[in-house]
Amino acid sequence: MPSSLLTVDDRGLYCEAGGFHIDPWRPVPNAVITHAHGDHARRGMGRYLGSAEGARVLRTRMGADANIDTLPYGEEVTIGKTRVSFHPAGHILGSSQIRVEHKGEVWVVSGDYKVFPDRTCTPFEPVKCHTFVTESTFGMPIYRWPDPALVSREINTWWRENQQAGRTSLLMGYALGKAQRLIGLLDPSIGPIYTQGAVEALTQDYRDTGIDLPPTTLVVGNPKGFDWSTGIVIAPPSVQGTVWMRKFGDVSMAFASGWMMIRGTRRRRAVDRGFVVSDHADWPELLSAIHETGCERVLATHGSVAILVRWLREQGLEADGLATRFEGDEDAASDVEVDPVLKSE
Repeated sequence: MPSSLLTVDDRGLYCEAGGFHIDPWRPVPNAVITHAHGDHARRGMGRYLGSAEGARVLRTRMGADANIDTLPYGEEVTIGKTRVSFHPAGHILGSSQIRVEHKGEVWVVSGDYKVFPDRTCTPFEPVKCHTFVTESTFGMPIYRWPDPALVSREINTWWRENQQAGRTSLLMGYALGKAQRLIGLLDPSIGPIYTQGAVEALTQDYRDTGIDLPPTTLVVGNPKGFDWSTGIVIAPPSVQGTVWMRKFGDVSMAFASGWMMIRGTRRRRAVDRGFVVSDHADWPELLSAIHETGCERVLATHGSVAILVRWLREQGLEADGLATRFEGDEDAASDVEVDPVLKSE
């Protein structure tokens, strides 16, 4: 049976052999970061180590003064008595699974991940290990994502219909990761794509990292009475109900999230349309990812932990829950960081 190479203390997931924490939720000297979402990358760490692909978005989130080092995918580094490497998680730009090896024992911490590839980040790659720490945000059999090409057609059809009716299309998704995926699903021949400030800043980080996305225009700077109805506005959920929205006149609001698979979610969100777009693994992806690691033990965190653990045990795997402060919440991941930007627009 694998030992506890990683344990949870009051600051996060700790590796004693390496003297570092993975995605700590309180300040620590050495933080190894899976990705730049606010529940995994927090300010105040002495030193950050992240993937080279995610360098720009991590810097934008952590601030100019943060002490950040990066490592290319697949390259190993010695930390204390361990060997550490980053491997693509397919969640957002720079998202990583972190492989930790000590005396022949291998753990992989997945962070958040999805298996189906998209144009905005390096696709998920399975990593062999003894113990796999997996998210379970959508760890229930009901979650099975539709073909993204179909969802893209649905979004673009909704946009055209609003355009013809003289309404502004406002499509909401969190500023880092989801917004860029949505931009990538849009047909720019329909009309201009406008972005809220935080979305535009992070989208520029994507472009600077080499991700090809359709052209976008920052919402700020257009005159009063400007006709927004030909375009589509991409913004985080935190804009809903704010004075910022008044400038767009007659608006049709839509929200993109995996939670839109659940009946009644659109009504609770008070939006006109809901589109099923998730940056997390659905049920079949979770199971395939776990299987491909060849692991002996699975530790599930944040999400439908009990359901996934029970199913894995029924299949003969050793599985348990792991209590962390990760959220995996697609409704408002790090949205609080966007609010100051809204005040300036």
